[in-house]
Amino acid sequence: MLPATLSSLHSTNVTPTPSVSPLSPFSPSSSSSSSSFLSLPPSSSTQRRRRLNSLCVFGDTHLRISPKPKGLKVKCLVSEPLKVMISGAPASGKGTQCELIVQKFGLVHISTGDLLRAEVSSGTEIGNKAKEFMNAGRLVPDEIVTAMVTARLSREDAVERGWLLDGYPRSFAQAQSLEKLKIRPDIYIVLDVPDEILINRCIGRRLDPVTRKIYHIKNFPPETEEIKARLVIRPDDTEEKVKSRLEIYKRNSEAISSTYLKIMTKIDGNRPKEEIFKEIESFLLQVQKDTEKMEKSGNTLLESKSHKIQASTSEDNWRGIPTRLNNIPHSREIREYFYKDVLEATQRAINDGRTRLKVENNIPELNPEMDVYRIGTLMELVRVLALSFADDGKQVKVCVQGSMGEGALAGMPLQLAGTRKILEYMDWGDYGALGTFIKIGSVGAKEVDEQDDMFIIVAPQNAVGNCIIDDLKAMTDAAGNRPVILINPRLKDLPGSSGIMQTMGRDKRLEYAGSFQNCYFFRLLYYAGTQYPIMGALRMSYPYRCELYKRIDEPSGKEKYVILSTFTERPTINEINDAFQGKPRNEAKNTSGIWGFLSGIF
Repeated sequence: MLPATLSSLHSTNVTPTPSVSPLSPFSPSSSSSSSSFLSLPPSSSTQRRRRLNSLCVFGDTHLRISPKPKGLKVKCLVSEPLKVMISGAPASGKGTQCELIVQKFGLVHISTGDLLRAEVSSGTEIGNKAKEFMNAGRLVPDEIVTAMVTARLSREDAVERGWLLDGYPRSFAQAQSLEKLKIRPDIYIVLDVPDEILINRCIGRRLDPVTRKIYHIKNFPPETEEIKARLVIRPDDTEEKVKSRLEIYKRNSEAISSTYLKIMTKIDGNRPKEEIFKEIESFLLQVQKDTEKMEKSGNTLLESKSHKIQASTSEDNWRGIPTRLNNIPHSREIREYFYKDVLEATQRAINDGRTRLKVENNIPELNPEMDVYRIGTLMELVRVLALSFADDGKQVKVCVQGSMGEGALAGMPLQLAGTRKILEYMDWGDYGALGTFIKIGSVGAKEVDEQDDMFIIVAPQNAVGNCIIDDLKAMTDAAGNRPVILINPRLKDLPGSSGIMQTMGRDKRLEYAGSFQNCYFFRLLYYAGTQYPIMGALRMSYPYRCELYKRIDEPSGKEKYVILSTFTERPTINEINDAFQGKPRNEAKNTSGIWGFLSGIF
């Protein structure tokens, strides 16, 4: 996803992320201007290796590279203790996860219900004001609750140990109040559980009036018959009241999701508590890891106008899906967004020791099935990846498959025609990156040299009459444990010469093609048989979950993407249908609905 949320995991942004401005309206004629203009290489330089991080890897379509970046210098911010918000419907298991989080990370647990009771019993000024409303049977106003929360957050233990804010804010107004006070979490966790499961959990709950402990008649029965005899049903745990509370929760959570969308991550709460906490723990550990790295970087200076991609190890700089993606050609800001998104996911995967990776980015300009496909955009993406890894001191080989077959069957896919020449003539900077740290080659075992550290293969694909998989497998075998990254591969079977694709059987071909792990996936979703309007998007950025988004038109004429659900694996057509229609998962049905046309690509 999804996301990811695959969402941003840290609120401390140190890398400027370009804003996405509205583009010109889409028209069919836009495809006629879809060619990319790539600058000629700069004059040769006698200098060997200088830090490639002075290269500008963004610009207009041709991506001019500036060896002397200028602009505002921004200092990295010093890390702070964890700040976590957690939200979940009644009976979602939020209380259990809060206990586990506090035990593991030592955060100060702050619940508004506990705060109210404590303030009232202590007779504080805020507590007395709240008591007046409670005695009158009225809701405590937002400003009083917010004052209590902010006062608690400012106490020494919360400042030093970090905090876990449980079930607050509950409304858009409360969220905005915290925003105005610059109180913002590193991560906003939402426990996602189907309604029917929540209802079953609630109506089965029982309260021990002596210990105030909560039991469940099926899932968590009392330890003794004595306890069982004194259990009571809480007034709020009737089916009617539970459904009402769920509706209220949904309205409130939808209202505040826009405030925390960039740092929100949905967790599948319909699993054993240990599995849920393991996933939450991984997110929080990643946040800690990132902040530690930021702290170690000390006074590292970032050049905000150099447009150098600084890939982080989390999604802390992710700003959400850009809008107006059907407007072609894409703006430089949109291209930068996706280059950065792909790079960060790829670097995380490489840092985790993954060696067989693939990137599938199917925005209109990178989707060869659309008439607005632009080869220059693909080349820019490849260059961004190659320069970034070369900047880390790696020897990178960028590979484009050559002509396959013999005689009348000789040739290569039209999408790749001229690609190698384009790469050779691109601007790779003034410091000798191309030929020193980056080399261009073909696909095959003979292309693997001892000095190569990693390989980026540009859109490998089968052609009618020929198959690239034999050469690709020979290359990966020769590469051993060195990373091999496929960019937008198309390895599905096509008709072969005399009905024979190659020496490898079909099952083996599919098994090999499936051995590459997605480190990044993005695809727009449309109505069946159309390419307009965009209905949503599917995004996965390693190592986070696959995220499903719905595009929403706002009254102002703008649009936004709202996360619907997250998945541990790429969702099926039925799962996408269920999410868009608000149905619970795992209901067996035939593939149908407006997303049925996607069956062939999932």
